[in-house]
This record gives sequence, C-alpha cells and structure tokens, in this order.
Amino acid sequence: MKKKLVMGLLTMALIGGVTLSVNAQEKKKTEVGKALDHTGKAISKGAKSVGNKTAEVAVKGSSKVADKTWKGKMAPDGSDVYINGKNEKYYVNAKGAKIWLKPSQIKDRPVSKN
Repeated sequence: MKKKLVMGLLTMALIGGVTLSVNAQEKKKTEVGKALDHTGKAISKGAKSVGNKTAEVAVKGSSKVADKTWKGKMAPDGSDVYINGKNEKYYVNAKGAKIWLKPSQIKDRPVSKN
C-alpha cells in the first residue's frame, strides 16, 4: 500500500514538473522580438507588392508587343483594353493577371480636355 502511494505521488510530481517546464517554454516576446516580427512582416508585404508590380509590368509589356490596344476604350478599372489574336478582350490587373472582359464591361474612354 505504501509503495502504491509513493508511486502515485512520484507520478503526480513528474506530471506537474513536465507541465511547469512546458509553460516555461512559452516566453513572452521582448521588444526586440516584436520588432523583428514587425520587420519580417513589413519585408514580406514589400516583397509581395514588388512581385505583383513586376508581374503587372511584364504582362503589360508583352501584351503591348503581342496584342493590339483598343484605342478609345477602357476596362472597368480605367486601364487599357487589349485584343488578342482570337479577338478576345482583356485587361491586366494590379497583380499581373489577365482579366477577360465581356462586351458590357468595356467602356468608352473620356476625352481629355486640354
């Protein structure tokens, strides 16, 4: 009986010790740690925006060379409308993706007053 009681107490102490050591591993972040996290997120956001802009410029450049630009017309976001060899109309969004247009989505570009 004494042996079982001692073993039970040792088991409880061992479980309690493991629990305390696990809680000790979860430290609160210091100011340096917070600054590093903030910097990492800022770099990630900047890299993503640079990548999106690079893709947009590349796709627009290839579209201007390979496809025709529809003069006097604009996409819903105000950008140029391109026409490919299959007579399909599209524009390039801010992430560099080609967005295909329906005829109802194409608008007349307002004439600039000079």
